[in-house]
Amino acid sequence: MRDDMIQATSMLAMGELAVYPTDTVYGLGADAIAADAVERVYDLKGRSRDEPLSMAVPDVDAALEHVVATEREEEFMRAFLPGPVTVVLERQGHVPDVLTAGRDRVGIRIPDHDLALDLLEEFAPITATSANPSGEANVTDLDDLDESIREGVGAVVDGGVLPGGESTVVDPGSGEIHRRGEGADEVEAWLDEH
Repeated sequence: MRDDMIQATSMLAMGELAVYPTDTVYGLGADAIAADAVERVYDLKGRSRDEPLSMAVPDVDAALEHVVATEREEEFMRAFLPGPVTVVLERQGHVPDVLTAGRDRVGIRIPDHDLALDLLEEFAPITATSANPSGEANVTDLDDLDESIREGVGAVVDGGVLPGGESTVVDPGSGEIHRRGEGADEVEAWLDEH
């Protein structure tokens, strides 16, 4: 395993933060089940505690350890993940309030990126939020990573220049698309057909 991946895995296990590549932009990861680690993500980004964070996992089976999914919701996940889609599902009780801003649902992300998936095989779930101060531009090239973020994390995994864009955020239970991003038309078509 690459040195930056080993570093990221050990930092995450210690409750520290790490920057990692996804199939859209660089993400800011922390142990999504450890409330204090999640708090550090909010602090580093300067993000409002009213805005929930998503969690990243390596596969759908891993997602089902943290959410309660209907047959339709699971079918949707298996159709679109991994990929640039955030699936909003009912969280299980061990998922901390701080991650979901007190809501009963949580966003699940499985990035279609080899390094992200390798990292998640080693340590999951982690927070899935962009690695930039709130309100600033998303980072697709580590040369553009804000110094405050770089200094606030224990590891940075270099995935080269990423394609950019945003994930489509969808609640397949209600059939609602909360944010149109990559693949939104395909998501909409699936929801209409199922």
